[in-house]
Amino acid sequence: MIALRIDPTRPEPLFQQLVDGVKDGVARGRLAAGDRLPSVRDLAKELVINPNTIAKAYRVLEAEGVTYSRRGAGTFIARRRVVMTSEERERRFREALEPLLADAANQGMSEQELRRTFDEALQRFRFSHEVIDE
Repeated sequence: MIALRIDPTRPEPLFQQLVDGVKDGVARGRLAAGDRLPSVRDLAKELVINPNTIAKAYRVLEAEGVTYSRRGAGTFIARRRVVMTSEERERRFREALEPLLADAANQGMSEQELRRTFDEALQRFRFSHEVIDE
């Protein structure tokens, strides 16, 4: 289990920070299919935030297919599954990437620096072809 953290000074809502933290844990291989997340009550107590904030994050994660709930048992990390076409995934990635590339260019980053930085970042994430087609 990874430690989920929030930073009240960040502009993102607390529930979104939790959603992003769980997704990051999955992407980096720190959370795997079947891993149980802390209960809403336990995580709220640990992070000292309103349980409704945790519940909202868990609802978003379940709606996005990152987690699933079993009544009385808790919330668990779901197996990865394809929820959009490869074209849609690539389009969304490009839309997110292009502003970062523009910023890098404006800061004077060379293509070599950019590729090295991207490759190093890529190494920290776990990409799997093990997905469930639906």
